[in-house]
Formats: sequence, C-alpha cells, structure tokens
Amino acid sequence: MNPWYVNTQNGRWKKLKENNEKTSHRHKQQRQIERISGLAKDIGIELITPADINLDLEIEEDGATYVENAVKKASAFAKASRLISLADDSGLEVDALDGAPGLYSKRYSPKPNASDADRRIYMIGKSQGKASSLEGALPCHNCHCNLRKGCPVVEGNCFGEIIPRNAAQAALGMIPFFYSRIKQNYG
Repeated sequence: MNPWYVNTQNGRWKKLKENNEKTSHRHKQQRQIERISGLAKDIGIELITPADINLDLEIEEDGATYVENAVKKASAFAKASRLISLADDSGLEVDALDGAPGLYSKRYSPKPNASDADRRIYMIGKSQGKASSLEGALPCHNCHCNLRKGCPVVEGNCFGEIIPRNAAQAALGMIPFFYSRIKQNYG
C-alpha cells in the first residue's frame, strides 16, 4: 500500500483555543478521517494523518486565493513528512455580502482572536436586512502534492443557502450553516 499524508481539517492544524471548539474539531476531524480512509482503502491507499507521525505544523493561510492556500499547506506537509500530501482550502461565499467572508472565513471578525462562534455571529449580523434568503457557495480547492511530480489542484463549488441557526453553538467554522441545493448540511 502507498503511504499518504492527509490534512483532514481544511489544512488547519492549529491548536484551537476553546474547549468546545476542540471537541467539535476532533469529532469532525474523525468523521473526515473515516470517510477518506474508506475511500482510500478501496483503491489500495493507506491513510496516514499528522497525528500518526507526530507532525504538528501551523501553516498561515495568507494566500490571495484558495488555490494558493491549498498548495501552500499540501506542499508544507509533503516537505515535512516526505510523503504525498492532500490539503484543501475552502470558504463560505455569501451572495448578500458580495462573496464575503470567502477566503477570509477563518479571519472574518473585527474581534482579535475571534472564535468560530464570534465569526458566525459577525457574519449573520452583517447580512441582516440584505436579503430574505442567504444564498451562496462553498468553493473547495484540494491539492494533492507529490514532491517528485508536482502539486495539482482540483476545484469545485457547491451552491446553496446559509441557514443561520444558533450562531453561538459549538460547531466548527462557518460550514455548519451551509445547506446545498440538495439539502445536504456540510457541518
């Protein structure tokens, strides 16, 4: 079986500050690992996570595009692990906010060191009165980095609607409020 190194949480391996976010992060991460492991196993690929090899990197997502961030994360993990790496970057783009928070979803708050709940509350506040429904997109860019063969990126968009429930609830990022047009929740 070929070894794979996978980033399973949007390329973000930073230590989270709040206990409820840590719990949600671990639960969501475990679900993603299980899904990706099942798919990988079906084609004879072994999934190796950063935790499996005691790798803890913090990658600053300062790219001007999702593609730049995905490539930056995948190549950093590939270089550090010497394994093929998979990383992604995505963001919630709300039509009523002219595509915001988008690339800046993780930093979408004027509050320093804002939590995910802070960012959700801020987004909902900014969108109030702008539209009766909050339609938008969830673009995702996945980078598969093999240091010997390059780092191609696969891009996709899912269109749907943001349904702001309890913005302060313990959930990870902005994605739990996004429902695709086929009524699939991504949180």
